[in-house]
Amino acid sequence: MRFVALCKIKTTRIFPAALCFFSFALAAAPAAGQPVALWDCWEHSFTASGTPGGEVRLQVELVSPRGRRVTADGFWDGGAVWRIRFMADEQGRWSYRTSSEPSVPGLDQQSGSWECRGRSRRTRFLQHGPLTVSADRRYLQHRDGTPFFWMADTAWNGALLSTAEDWRAYLRDRAAKHFSAIQFVATAPWRTAPTDAEGQTAFTGTDPVILQPRFFQRLDERIRDICEQGLLPVPVMLWAIRGEENPGASLSEPQALRVLQYLTARYGAYPLVWIPAGDATYTGPVAERWQRLGRALFGRGAHAPVVMHPGGMQWPWDAFRAESWVDLFGYQSGHGDDAKTLAWIHSGPAAAGWMEEPVRPILNLEPPYEGHLAYQSRKPHSDQSVRRAAYWSLLAAPPAGLTYGAHGIWSWQTAPGIPLKHAGTGEALPWSQAMQFPGSRQMQHLVDFFQSLHWWKLRPRPEILAEQPGRQDAAAFISAAESDTGEVQVFYLPRGGEVRLRAGEHFRGRKAAWFDPRTGQSRPAGSAKSIVYRAPDQQDWLLLRKR
Repeated sequence: MRFVALCKIKTTRIFPAALCFFSFALAAAPAAGQPVALWDCWEHSFTASGTPGGEVRLQVELVSPRGRRVTADGFWDGGAVWRIRFMADEQGRWSYRTSSEPSVPGLDQQSGSWECRGRSRRTRFLQHGPLTVSADRRYLQHRDGTPFFWMADTAWNGALLSTAEDWRAYLRDRAAKHFSAIQFVATAPWRTAPTDAEGQTAFTGTDPVILQPRFFQRLDERIRDICEQGLLPVPVMLWAIRGEENPGASLSEPQALRVLQYLTARYGAYPLVWIPAGDATYTGPVAERWQRLGRALFGRGAHAPVVMHPGGMQWPWDAFRAESWVDLFGYQSGHGDDAKTLAWIHSGPAAAGWMEEPVRPILNLEPPYEGHLAYQSRKPHSDQSVRRAAYWSLLAAPPAGLTYGAHGIWSWQTAPGIPLKHAGTGEALPWSQAMQFPGSRQMQHLVDFFQSLHWWKLRPRPEILAEQPGRQDAAAFISAAESDTGEVQVFYLPRGGEVRLRAGEHFRGRKAAWFDPRTGQSRPAGSAKSIVYRAPDQQDWLLLRKR
């Protein structure tokens, strides 16, 4: 017999109310009568009587203290057990009643109540709430309006292959370095992880797929650990590059949707951002496939923010602007280092199209990984090339954040070696060594620099430069941004030189400062009345001018 809970999406479903942080073990329901804090998760389990066969759909209708009705989907968790996970976004007493299709004793017409009381400040999500897109649609913010700076790390295989102890050590390191999000693959198989560390897969079969709760019970712990460090889970639901080993490409649409719906039912209670598909080329029939899947999954109501992850140096999003379920535009500048690649980062589609309506926050989800062999030079990407791509990406469009990656972490190496089916990337160090690459510490300096400003008010302003030294040299391109009020200007010089401003662009008042992205240290840069600023040396520098 198969026990399956399908996610039936209704227009009454309120996803922001289904985004929660788990401060307790996900596998266990809270004690009876125990209050749930605001933004925290209420979880309840139900046990089916008998042995129902075939597919079972479980839903719960919840009534908030103010009388709002919300429908949430349940999921099968093995044996005769089904679960509901839901976040309380109103304080007071909630009531619930379940329904199952077909009607199953123990699942159908179960009712009760629980209470949301108090507020926790243990993490940014419990304090400020889950994420949504800002009113101007340029960045992410918490439910209470607090801006959220996306500084993600790439751990594609981390949640699948890590031990619990190693995973927690890694997350502590990233939290200490001011990362705010973790990108990871949430299903196996995929091309670089045929199974998880225990030999399990998310499902077996292809038509139909048979979901495997034990796989997800293990994943529950890894996602819980992300949240307990105050980090944002960013799961790739299905890896979708071409190949039979990638379920986002190989599964039929109905079966892919089954897996996607299960994931939203099981993890839609997190303060997460969804990546439905990883690494595909979203053009032609592939784009149409994911447009249909996205509409079916997210197109009928509010939901956690959604971003797609395309292949390298692709910008298919002009064809997705009408897709309201796509909340952010993500791109991958990739691992090249030739002039074409560099120009694509600082002057490519993100720089050219950020003003086109309807706008979205823009994120480089995969700049070059530190230690990964560059496509053209075949040399490992250094911390300098990673910094260059990072600052160029942030200043090419209104900054919302970006993602860092380290060769050895993304594949979760436990010994030196070539990642599976990635022969051209070079030998990767074990994750514990790659975790200490200098670029990760420099991302902390990047976060600290932007958090010292009202970064969400910055806009690209290349026209304030009198000349662009990089016009004929892609590697020397200077990025320039200014706050919407004109009070702050930021420039990034990838290899020193000088910033020469147009006449009339000088400020009166405070002095300007050089910021060293390698060390996080600042030094004076002369008078704010100046229109020429020369960098201290030929390394990369940031120039900050404040009125």
